[in-house]
Amino acid sequence: MRRRIDQHNDDRERRNDDVYAEHKAALARGEKRVLRKTNTGELHSYPAEEIGYSPGRGQAQVRTWWGMGILTAVMVVLAVLSLVILLIPVPDGGQPFWGGLVLTAFGVFGAWYTFGMARDEYRAKKLRRERHAPEPGAGHVSQ
Repeated sequence: MRRRIDQHNDDRERRNDDVYAEHKAALARGEKRVLRKTNTGELHSYPAEEIGYSPGRGQAQVRTWWGMGILTAVMVVLAVLSLVILLIPVPDGGQPFWGGLVLTAFGVFGAWYTFGMARDEYRAKKLRRERHAPEPGAGHVSQ
């Protein structure tokens, strides 16, 4: 049993070494690639357009494009509600509550940013599916 596990680990290391060498060669050719571990723990060299965004890259910990879409919807609701707060005193002849503009700006920027991330991940996931590439895991691989 122990020998089979050692053989499996040796095979994985050999495959990882091959992927690493292929990755370095692609970088030398000028290709934009990202070396990541997959969900199964093996190395894979992803073209830049296949990586999308991913947890562990210093960004949000949402793992799917539709999860980021939900965050986009929350930001849109925040922007709309902040506009309501801004304009509540106007019908009674009062001045708008200008402090609400901070929330409006935050909501608009957040919606724009999260929408861009959701769009990038959707496109990357579609490309990975078409190319039969494995799903990337969290975190970078030190090169």
